[in-house]
Amino acid sequence: MLSYQHIYHAGNLADVHKHSLLAWVLSYMIRKDKPLSYLETHAGRGLYDLTDDAALKTGEAAKGIAMARNWFAPNHPYAQTLARIADAHGPDAYPGSPLVAAEGLRPVDSIHLSELHPQEFAALQANMAPYGGVFRQKDGWEMALSLCPPEPRRGLLLIDPSFEVKADYQTIPKTIAQIHRKWGVGVIMLWYPILTDAPHKPMIRELQAALPEAVTHEVRFPPAREGHRMVGSGLFVVNAPYGFAEAATDVSSLFQDNLGHLM
Repeated sequence: MLSYQHIYHAGNLADVHKHSLLAWVLSYMIRKDKPLSYLETHAGRGLYDLTDDAALKTGEAAKGIAMARNWFAPNHPYAQTLARIADAHGPDAYPGSPLVAAEGLRPVDSIHLSELHPQEFAALQANMAPYGGVFRQKDGWEMALSLCPPEPRRGLLLIDPSFEVKADYQTIPKTIAQIHRKWGVGVIMLWYPILTDAPHKPMIRELQAALPEAVTHEVRFPPAREGHRMVGSGLFVVNAPYGFAEAATDVSSLFQDNLGHLM
């Protein structure tokens, strides 16, 4: 959707969930001395100013990273990324997933980012230029289907749509299955929102039936404001690296320990 801009939601608890585990996965993958590819279908602008009027309007960062910044041990890859971004851009800067990934990758690794929104794409190019990579102003699904399997074949694809297009819930299982058939070794990480009316449930059931060895991980949290429909965050991970389930359990514990009294 060309209307969606992530600045309204940057640094919310769903971002904390998604980015903490993305950082962990990439930190695990780069332990092996082989190059990898990072692909992202809905990249956004890469770097966000949490004092922007749009971020302040929703208050999601105030109920998200402002609370969660100290949840993670200093040696956690997510905490290390947040610290580097704060040093480089100030304490009110927050990295989107392209920047979380780029901070964890090496010069031998490749980055492919797709973003359709023209203003977001221009900001993405400016924010990510120091890290290199290939930027495409095109539909992310088209990019993934045309590029997979990438070179190098070892790598990760993050799928992070806005889900403002309701048909995504129906088309995603078939598209992920198609990508997996083309790129059997790739780690495919799908993020999805958990809303009060739970539209994600049929999608996840279909994905689990098609890819039974994948890992589904969900966290719950209070709505960021009265009437807000998002009450949780989910990840569906194909070819999850060794130790991912334990890392995800640790994240679940952080959410429960720090938010359980609010639920």
